[in-house]
Amino acid sequence: MEKKKLLEIRNLHVQYKTDEAIVHAVNGVDLCVDEGETLGLVGETGAGKTTTALTIMGLLPERVGQVTEGELYLNGVDVIHAPEGQLKMMRGATASMIFQDPMTSLNPVIPVGDQILEVLELHKKDKMSHSEMEARVDQILEMVGIPAARKTEYPHQFSGGMKQRVVIAIALACEPLLLLADEPTTALDVTIQAQVLEMMRTLKKELNTAMVLITHDLGVVARICDRVGIMYAGEVVEIGTVEDIYTGEKHHPYTTGLFGAIPDLTKKTRRLNPIDGLMPDPTRLPSGCKFHDRCPHCMEICKTAPPQDITEGSHTIKCHLYDKEVQK
Repeated sequence: MEKKKLLEIRNLHVQYKTDEAIVHAVNGVDLCVDEGETLGLVGETGAGKTTTALTIMGLLPERVGQVTEGELYLNGVDVIHAPEGQLKMMRGATASMIFQDPMTSLNPVIPVGDQILEVLELHKKDKMSHSEMEARVDQILEMVGIPAARKTEYPHQFSGGMKQRVVIAIALACEPLLLLADEPTTALDVTIQAQVLEMMRTLKKELNTAMVLITHDLGVVARICDRVGIMYAGEVVEIGTVEDIYTGEKHHPYTTGLFGAIPDLTKKTRRLNPIDGLMPDPTRLPSGCKFHDRCPHCMEICKTAPPQDITEGSHTIKCHLYDKEVQK
């Protein structure tokens, strides 16, 4: 049985307009996520991962961020043209987002239980009584490993890892169809990172929630994702299954560079192989392939002509290296 397409993004372009310049944050992203699937988005800071997630949630900053081109459908709803009232009802129910920093994601003057209850009151008031909502708060806290008795406590009484568990509880309270996790473990130490990731994977299976995991950590992606998208300068330059990305023979040079920057503890030398150069200035993006000035395989055509998607089965790479017409 074919799975339903839950999220569909086609040729998405997003800009931020400032007094000084226009920031081209997302530049033609194509993505899709099926029901129950986990997609990992990987790339350096400034690649456009968070902006893509904010666009899905309809949370671009007013008068600054805007979609200039493209289509975005979430569970059949046109998010780009949907009224704010409809988007408000979708957030938390259809899609939820876990933001990067749990320290700033919670209201410091409201007990954590009330912050979870607020989501239920917004989306479930016609289906659940107040006592049922309170029971659901207890249930979701226990589900993320926090005793229900602590629901009357305030965020400052929790550690960083416990705060992140509360944030995840809020995001999952209404059992959304899609969970957007933006660097959910960045602010946590390594031990807690592993616990939180394992908890998210377990909850995802229990609730059959689709997930988009935004991260820099290719190790995390290998453990919990079904497919992987590599983003660079606002574009998806490579996308495929975990097997395509981790064991396939063909890769975008940027993907190869990301793997080269991972430390290998089996080798005597501990020196990393960083990618030369920096991410291009999003206010002045280069012509042609946006990676060409950092690419060890750069050809003349790379400097002038944007590469097309080259697809083999489930694996797509946007690179002139694999374009048979260019190689003739």
